[in-house]
Amino acid sequence: MTTPAPSPRPTAPDRAFWAATADRLLLAARAHGTERHGLIHLPGPASASGRWSDGLEGFARTFLLAGFRLGGAGGDDPYHIAEWYAEGLAAGTDPGSPERWPTFAEVNQAKVEAASIAIALHETRPWIWDRLDDRVRGRVLTWLGRMVGTDTPGNNWVWFQGITEAFARTAGGRWDQADLDRAIELTDLWYAGDGWYSDGLAGGAHRNYDHYNGWAMHFYPLWFCRVLGDTVGDVAPDGLAERYRARLTRYLDDHRHLTGGHGSPLIQGRSLTYRFAALAPVWAGALFDATPLPPGQTRRLAGLTLRHFLDNGAVGDDGLLSLGWHRAFPRIRQLYSGPASPYWASKGFAGLLLPPDHPVWTAPEVPLPVEQADYVRPLNAPGWLVSGTRADGVVRVVNHGSDHADPARLIADDPVYARLAYATHAAPEMPADPAPGPLDSTVTLVNAQGRAAHRRPLTRIEVAGRTGVSRSRAHWPADATWDPFGGPDIEQRTGPWITVASVVRGPVEVRLARVDPGEGDLERGPFTLRFGGWPLTGPGEAAVSQGPGAAASFAAAGGLVSAVVALRGLPHADVATASGSNALGPESATPLLTTGADEVRYGALHAAAVVLGAGPVDPGWLPSLAEGPDPGTAVLTWPEGATDTVHLPAP
Repeated sequence: MTTPAPSPRPTAPDRAFWAATADRLLLAARAHGTERHGLIHLPGPASASGRWSDGLEGFARTFLLAGFRLGGAGGDDPYHIAEWYAEGLAAGTDPGSPERWPTFAEVNQAKVEAASIAIALHETRPWIWDRLDDRVRGRVLTWLGRMVGTDTPGNNWVWFQGITEAFARTAGGRWDQADLDRAIELTDLWYAGDGWYSDGLAGGAHRNYDHYNGWAMHFYPLWFCRVLGDTVGDVAPDGLAERYRARLTRYLDDHRHLTGGHGSPLIQGRSLTYRFAALAPVWAGALFDATPLPPGQTRRLAGLTLRHFLDNGAVGDDGLLSLGWHRAFPRIRQLYSGPASPYWASKGFAGLLLPPDHPVWTAPEVPLPVEQADYVRPLNAPGWLVSGTRADGVVRVVNHGSDHADPARLIADDPVYARLAYATHAAPEMPADPAPGPLDSTVTLVNAQGRAAHRRPLTRIEVAGRTGVSRSRAHWPADATWDPFGGPDIEQRTGPWITVASVVRGPVEVRLARVDPGEGDLERGPFTLRFGGWPLTGPGEAAVSQGPGAAASFAAAGGLVSAVVALRGLPHADVATASGSNALGPESATPLLTTGADEVRYGALHAAAVVLGAGPVDPGWLPSLAEGPDPGTAVLTWPEGATDTVHLPAP
């Protein structure tokens, strides 16, 4: 892989730009408010919870943005934010109003929105809460108070209850110690070490790793402490805030290594339409003195992320955030996603609470890790190998440890959890028809009907240094529709075991695989073994070559190249194209290598170099491969003489 000189990096925006952006977002959303502002009905398809719930979501999530904007301005309010949302509070909590909010019993999703309302009320207390008349304050506390003792799912939702009751406690409302204890205890249970939380457990295991680690599991516990202030010790164990601060500090060292040189967060996990909500833990680190980032690096990381989304169409011509990643992309939705869901991005503006003279806004910018040097970084909790390259600013993750799945249950692959690899510059394919099975960033078996096997659940074997190894049972679900939570039990046709290893160096992942028979296989082949590379969006140029050194590549117009080069046993190359299946663009292409017509031999090693980076692939840069002395062992020898030995054990 050639290594061109890095392009000049843009300067991060200043605080005034952040404030102006917040104002534009608030004013655009305000135009869709009901007469007394109790609901905000943004255009777009309704969520599974319905239009009423979505209207509350529009109010609550933009109110959170208003809370950060108004609180950071010390009450300076040229657009009458406080007045507008105070009227909405009065209408939404009035039982006789046509704009009233659903109760938690009527709409479970309302619990999520209650936490945003509680945080916004806390941050704007002198300008909104303290100026509401007693009747409205009483109605708000009555609505919030219905949270006490209610059931919440066993994940980040426990903090919607914790935050809501914390505010209620400070305002004379209902709260319950048992609810707060549960949130604190479960948070400790879900902590997996090294700054990482699993968002609840899957089959009793820590397997749910995604952006919720940052924008929920680190964000809410510290805001819980902020809301309670000096009284937190009355309801929580001693040293709670210090515990949360230490965990966040550790996590942010990983987080900054997961941000691309152009500002994009890692494109992995559910709720990606929340976009720059990924900045929530970064701002929390600065606000709570819980960060290893120098102030100038906090500003640069946050500013590049904001710019990345704004420059790529996240805000439409109507001034609204769309359901998508860059521009609108309906396939990114979950069942709970509605037109106002993207406004959880409001958390990405929490930095406005830092005053203009804070070092985050005044210190010289500090480059991101990927702007400074290449690195490979194993993350033990999620089981990821992180690779960043300075020349192109790309951050890649090879996933051998987690998939948001019960380890004892065969389920369909979710593209944002089950792929072998994720990146800041490439997004997983999300086709409208999932029946053909996984394609990109995979090692899979394709059956005689042309359907690819699924991976979830995977079993981690090793993640250390520059090497990762995992195994999964190939299976073909009767319905390949994905669900981040697994979905209902459906028929699965089981097949062989697939063991996959990765060795990471710069922009290259050497991917190795072996296939072994499974006991009681229902799907018996014949099979084609297929390695899927990184999907890139067009326009671009595809190239393929066949034979023992087969290769497939796609060079995108922006200079990025995705390539797969056979190192052993994959003589057939192709580039698959698709329309409307990728969040980064309307047309996409994925390089592939397969065994073609050759029989898949059990226990045999297959290997390829999988590349994502700037410039064409130089074959002389790739390693040679030899089998080691032990069965299932491969030795890679790189051109400069370094070697890597990796073991793919039999099941």
